[in-house]
Amino acid sequence: ALSHPPPHGPDPRPQPSKAEGRGLAPPRKGPGSRWFRGNWISKIHRSALVATFSGMKVMALQYSPAWLDPRCSHEMVEHALDAACPPTGSFIVLPEMCETGWSLDAEATCRGDSVDWASELSMRRGVHLQIGFATPVAREPGAANAALIAHPDGSTSQVYEKVHPFGFTEEPRHYAAGRRIVIDRVGDFQVSPSICYDLRFPELHRLAIAAGAEILAIGANWPRERAAHWRALVIARAIENQALVIAVNRTGNDPSFEYAGGSLIVAPDGRILSEAGTDPMMLEVDIDRAMIESWRQSFPALQDRHPELLGDIEVATGRRDVPGRDRHADVDDSSPLR
Repeated sequence: ALSHPPPHGPDPRPQPSKAEGRGLAPPRKGPGSRWFRGNWISKIHRSALVATFSGMKVMALQYSPAWLDPRCSHEMVEHALDAACPPTGSFIVLPEMCETGWSLDAEATCRGDSVDWASELSMRRGVHLQIGFATPVAREPGAANAALIAHPDGSTSQVYEKVHPFGFTEEPRHYAAGRRIVIDRVGDFQVSPSICYDLRFPELHRLAIAAGAEILAIGANWPRERAAHWRALVIARAIENQALVIAVNRTGNDPSFEYAGGSLIVAPDGRILSEAGTDPMMLEVDIDRAMIESWRQSFPALQDRHPELLGDIEVATGRRDVPGRDRHADVDDSSPLR
């Protein structure tokens, strides 16, 4: 089992020097982690949770996307997967706007081939990959902050558009609010993606659970100054929904904010299964269905919900087609204007 830093105070585990984080010094090895050379990622945390594994490996890739440079960010992700060697069928979650960083320049963030890249990488690696990206939409202001899950067979989930653009900033002026949740099957699990500021709105995730979600997969660019909120809210979403939560934040900085990482994988009963520090790293946890089902059966809190207290929202399920068509022509498959 991995040791985890306490909720407050410094991490007692040995930490890499800045030189090691840049790959400029020989790596150290410690319990529960594997260090390797590389100019951006420092370690892998592995946590095996079942003695006889018959489920799925979930992975959270925490890193600092290259600013408005998708090609460089793609290289970072592919380098990390080379180092981690995820088993076939693994589910890997990347941060919000994983190719460009969180930018209000929608014209710049919407350039590129996000969906094609994710699909090709998923097929080549034999994994399920959740990406965060910006996409053009037909309604004003013309773009959305989005997420999508690519699968090993080349199909993808429906496109999730961030329901809650960050009103503390100018994001709502540049990216349209989404109008639906997405539920997608990944292995034997039903997964609902969401994005960053969505985490502050429990009703969104409760609706996803009501629609059948078992895993909540959250990609974020969550600023350092509210890191304590991030950790508390991720754990709360797991506890109240009796769901596995994979919450991936970025590291580094951009022209607007500094980021402290702190990615988490949290069990349905609120136990932290794996937790990142401030450096780029990959979290890995082996899960099976018993992890979710046994807790929901032994403490059946979800049976006491009052559905009438929730509102309504469209639920999108089912996969998009396999390659062989122009993905860019219809990536905005949630816009009511098309």
